[in-house]
Amino acid sequence: MESLSLFVGVIGNIISVLVFLAPVGTFWRIVKNRSTEEFESLPYVCTLLNSSLWTYYGIIKEGEILVATVNGFGVVVEAIYVTLFLVYAPTRRIRVKTVGLVSLLDVGFLGAAVVVTRLALKGDARIDALGFLSSALNIVMYGSPLVAMKTVVTTKSVEFMPFFLSFFLFLNGGIWTIYAVLVRDYFLAVPNGTGFVLGTAQLVLYAIYRNAKPSKKLSIEDGSQEEHLIPSSS
Repeated sequence: MESLSLFVGVIGNIISVLVFLAPVGTFWRIVKNRSTEEFESLPYVCTLLNSSLWTYYGIIKEGEILVATVNGFGVVVEAIYVTLFLVYAPTRRIRVKTVGLVSLLDVGFLGAAVVVTRLALKGDARIDALGFLSSALNIVMYGSPLVAMKTVVTTKSVEFMPFFLSFFLFLNGGIWTIYAVLVRDYFLAVPNGTGFVLGTAQLVLYAIYRNAKPSKKLSIEDGSQEEHLIPSSS
């Protein structure tokens, strides 16, 4: 069973790396145009927070090294994304807003979570508190593409719900759910099971509407600037 969970976890790591790298095209466009345009930094700030929490969780819980390693990779990647937002923000207001979000979430909230769990909790209580916190945030992030799903149903067009992102989120949720069941970690199972269900729903919508005639025209600008939270790989 241990070798099977290790195999599944390694596969999960590979898929998760692809999910973390999914926004590379967006940031290539930002660097090329030397502007973040109308893209929002919040998804990447939140993913950085979530990855950091899961990295900490993987470090303090015995046998969860695969969770720590892949989310550690995610921390590095998301930090680069956020840095690019700061460098290429088109206005001072947007730059200040991004700094505020980073300070509040990635420094303040994360720092408070680490300090409180280190000083006030011990053993299983510390692991449970951090697992609950990480799972709750992960569920919120997995649910964020619901906005895109609503757009698909409303417009009868999948133009702004990228197939490969939906497909990899589906795989990511599924493989980590299997891993969680194998290692009996319900803090991993619940958010990733939720992600698997939502990923399945997105693929079903894609199958239904991929050849449908759009009922409402959206501008390319509207769609291209719509960013969704990318759940941290856990």
